Order: sequence, then C-alpha cells, then structure tokens
Amino acid sequence: MLKSNVTRKDLKTVVLKNQTVSRIEMKEVIIPPKGKADYHLHPCPVIGCVLSGTLLFQIEGHEPEIIKSGNVFYEPKNQPIKHFDNASDSENLIFLAYYLLEDNEDLITIL
Repeated sequence: MLKSNVTRKDLKTVVLKNQTVSRIEMKEVIIPPKGKADYHLHPCPVIGCVLSGTLLFQIEGHEPEIIKSGNVFYEPKNQPIKHFDNASDSENLIFLAYYLLEDNEDLITIL
C-alpha cells in the first residue's frame, strides 16, 4: 500500500445557512503599504487567504484581528467591514478572495 505524503491543515470552517451558491468568483487583491479598503460590505459571503503581508481585519461590532500570511478570513454576507487594512508600512498585502455568489449579486457595496 502506498503512503501519501500529502498533509491537510484545518484553517476555518464556515457554515452557510440558507445560502445558494450559483457561481464563485476568485480574485487576487493587492493593497499597498498602509493602504485601506473603503468601509464596505459584501452582498455575498467572502472567504479569503492572505498570501503575503499582514491584514488588520474587523467586522463592525467585533474585535479587530491581525491575520498574517497563510491564514484565512471570512466576511459574512451583508456585514459591514470596519477595517480591511494593510498593517504594514513597507510590504504589500496580497490575498485571494473567493466570492460565493447567488445569481447576479454584486461583489461589493461601498458604504
């Protein structure tokens, strides 16, 4: 019997209640040093992974989090995002975002 050297590490489990996904859009996003995303929300759930850099992440009403390279984040549907900021003075923040869309939903709403 062959032994596989593949390993899997649990990063995050997200339970989507009453969510139908008809398409997934994947984006690579780059935020420059000290850059900040606008105050926003997503009309769909978004799951992402930081590829490099450090993210200051805060959902409105929750404590801020620092998310480093190799770690993941989840932006719930229709929840305002207070901080989605590059926490570095010198390094780009690069992440992959997976938008779990129903029909013709927009990706983002700027508030």
